[in-house]
Amino acid sequence: MASPIAATAPYWVPALSMLMIYRRVRRNFGVQPWRPVRSGIRLGVLVLVAAMLCALGAFQPSLALALGLGIGATLGALLGLLALKHTHVAWRDDQRTYTPNPWIGGALTALLVGRIAWRYTHEGFAATQAPSALTMGMATVLIGYSLAYVIGLMVQMRRLAAERAATSASTPPVEL
Repeated sequence: MASPIAATAPYWVPALSMLMIYRRVRRNFGVQPWRPVRSGIRLGVLVLVAAMLCALGAFQPSLALALGLGIGATLGALLGLLALKHTHVAWRDDQRTYTPNPWIGGALTALLVGRIAWRYTHEGFAATQAPSALTMGMATVLIGYSLAYVIGLMVQMRRLAAERAATSASTPPVEL
């Protein structure tokens, strides 16, 4: 007899995947409030996942897998740096905000959705095979992009706060 978790997985796994995709799409469009604690947690999780992927590449005997990881991480980091060049940071209502580039984020979201859809239609989320070099390369593109983007955004937000502090310190007080 199957466990209740395994029996209901075909229903809640796609729903959870759709929620994850919805949140990712929302973060790609429009002005986003800067949340430093959430970004710090995201950075910590990304570093942990990147370390796990590096360990996987180091301990797998497949050269193609290690090559896929390396190429994916490099492409992801370059995409993250490109996205940072097209991200606008500003103060709105005394809160730091940023407007991400929707094209780069949208393309990476389409990559993620395409991979999830392919995996679901071909394998039904069953992890019966070893991960392919293509799958691991796609994963490291997303991780490399996210790492470069979050770190770069943290730097831009610190610079924005320092500029505002310097501007407010140099402005003389208004006498009434």
